[in-house]
Amino acid sequence: MYLGIDIGTSGVKAVLVNEAGAVVATAARELALSHPQPLWSEQDPDSWVEAATGAVDDLAAAHPRDVAGVRGIGLSGQMHGATLLGDDGRPLRPAILWNDGRSHVECERLERRCPSLHAIAGNLAMPGFTAPKLLWVAGHEPHIFERVAKVLLPKAYVRYRLTGEMVEDMSDAAGTLWLDVGQRRWSALLLHATGLDLHHMPRLVEGSEASATLAGEFAQRWGMAKNVVVAGGAGDNAASAIGLGAIAPGDAFLSLGTSGVIFRVTDNFAPAPASAVHAFCHALPGLWHQMGVMLSAAASLAWLSSVMATPAASLLAPLGDIVAGPGSVKFLPYLDGERTPHNDAAAAGAFVGLRGATGRDAMVQAVLEGVAFAARDNLAALASASSAIPEVDLVGGGSRSALWAQICADVLGIPVHRVEEGEVGAALGAARLGRLAVTGEHPAQVCTRPRRLATFTPNPSRTAAYDEAYQQWRKLYPALKEFSL
Repeated sequence: MYLGIDIGTSGVKAVLVNEAGAVVATAARELALSHPQPLWSEQDPDSWVEAATGAVDDLAAAHPRDVAGVRGIGLSGQMHGATLLGDDGRPLRPAILWNDGRSHVECERLERRCPSLHAIAGNLAMPGFTAPKLLWVAGHEPHIFERVAKVLLPKAYVRYRLTGEMVEDMSDAAGTLWLDVGQRRWSALLLHATGLDLHHMPRLVEGSEASATLAGEFAQRWGMAKNVVVAGGAGDNAASAIGLGAIAPGDAFLSLGTSGVIFRVTDNFAPAPASAVHAFCHALPGLWHQMGVMLSAAASLAWLSSVMATPAASLLAPLGDIVAGPGSVKFLPYLDGERTPHNDAAAAGAFVGLRGATGRDAMVQAVLEGVAFAARDNLAALASASSAIPEVDLVGGGSRSALWAQICADVLGIPVHRVEEGEVGAALGAARLGRLAVTGEHPAQVCTRPRRLATFTPNPSRTAAYDEAYQQWRKLYPALKEFSL
């Protein structure tokens, strides 16, 4: 048996996977976010540990024999979060998360300090990344910065608490702006630009390598053996790729999680910062990937659900599985700023085209279409960076909606495939990495592609209508930019 734990933004998922590669059981715990000031997004690092261990407690209570048979554990996690530890290994402040936009000034400073940043890190300096966050802490909380002994990403902090070892994998490390992504090693030059050194960084491993052994107290707590291996693991999107079997150059998927991603595997380091495309290491040796990233995908629907005090499923139900075409109301899903293609932490969300007769259904449809239009922006950015993507698998919480999947197919103009276990892709990928760290099998034997449950193909007439609507939608961001806070 193998265990995968995904430390997300809104919650933690844990999955048990058997030797045949099938998911045996799942458990989840919710997480709370804090927004103490505009553009800020923080979490208590210990809440990740409590949620992760609680989810495994739930699995152990319901499936004690299966949990006792776990041989390897893989971790997946939300990327970029700055978890600052003192000499005692305890957090010095709440973690600053991937969707935090406070460090936009520091991004400009970092690019001035290090003109070779794009060539080494393969990415633009964006507030979501980890390095600008440390510059912000140095400037605004110097009493904290001077006490920083180690900087860990979220899943690395959970690993540290589970094993006592401070280790990070290549895919997650690539999202810090401190990694030489092509060489797969920390860059002393990039670290120096933020006032840090190599000793502030955890040890690096590949995602499929063993990183540590589960601490005895947790092995005893869950009835496991004393030698359970914890793999390097992966950042959430790379882990989702492993769960989807996206391990060959050209494999691609669309994730509609809290954030949204279009992900493509590459066999070389292929940076494209001019398009605000991310170029990161994959979770397997010798592979990299490109990503277009939108900061508020399913989070946009969750926001509307909260504002309307109505469950998301109840918002979607009246629309059915297909809409006739684009709605008259438009929505910009920039609730937390945006990365690809705008790289604008101050970008704001908006509804446009509201009338006195506008009802709830029109606003829900606008949110679904706005996220799909943002995904099309990402698809275009990736196409300009290398080549067009002919089809995508669909994962994340948004994959549950047949309506959203069809809207995405019509807007993107390519087939969209809903796949088995699409909602636990990252946790499944983490479990697979846990297995590889134990067995040393070839990744192709373990990272198989899931069964496709449904294929949503573009409808020519709707696609033509969405083409026109998309061109109108693209005019909204520049027109409303001056009103962003």
